[in-house]
Amino acid sequence: MSGREAADAVTKAAAVLEEAARTGVACAPVRSLLPEADVEAAYAVQRLQVERGVTAGRRLVGRKIGLTSPAVQRQLGVGQPDFGALFADMAVPEGQPIAPGRLLQPKVEAEVALVLGADLSHRAPTVADLLRATAFALPALEIVDSRIEDWDITIVDTVADNASCGLYVLGGTPVPLDRVDLRAVTMTLTKNGETVSQGTGADCLGGPLTAALWLAATLAGLGDPLQAGDIVLTGALGPMAVAAEGDEFTAHTEGLGTVTTAFASALTEGAGA
Repeated sequence: MSGREAADAVTKAAAVLEEAARTGVACAPVRSLLPEADVEAAYAVQRLQVERGVTAGRRLVGRKIGLTSPAVQRQLGVGQPDFGALFADMAVPEGQPIAPGRLLQPKVEAEVALVLGADLSHRAPTVADLLRATAFALPALEIVDSRIEDWDITIVDTVADNASCGLYVLGGTPVPLDRVDLRAVTMTLTKNGETVSQGTGADCLGGPLTAALWLAATLAGLGDPLQAGDIVLTGALGPMAVAAEGDEFTAHTEGLGTVTTAFASALTEGAGA
């Protein structure tokens, strides 16, 4: 594939994903449009969509880390995580139900979020750099979503599709890092009162700080470092759970607290109109 053909492929894949998001109709996998197994081309698709979003007035507020589970990495045939962009309009306040139809194929996972108080521009940041730069941690829920029909994804598909990110919910009580050992925390995620996922901080790439260091180094190497005020979703602490209208999710993470979200049903939405 020539340089021009590769650029056209990136543009086409971005258009397909944007159309799926706009219409709410999932698309076929985009890997067939891109050079085979070309993760860099997939990131080019992601960057193009992020740039278009910023141009349209969306505010970039951080990044999410995906593929932090060794089992998921093996499933997709990769040996490292991936990342996507977080926009302000993807944040859902606790207590605000997620409207029906806002997402295509949502699933929920519990994570640790870090909020930075200083830039992380070093190309090889240390744990000390990260600790100094982090203002506080929060419990978080990421509502992952795929614009790809039936979640039929490879690493190329998910990277191009903004690392399969949909929305996110942050807990409201900030916790300084000197008050919690993020590697040792335990998490329980419930769906409608029943436990559907459990895990520990160590299940996230060995620890949320390890995942955040990978992201900081990767972005600094790309010339787009993490900055003060950025939110970092560090990756799932346990398996994700499928979400449907009417479902309520609560994640309790020891030392960080609780975060909750709910998916409104069409009937509830209509009754409140």
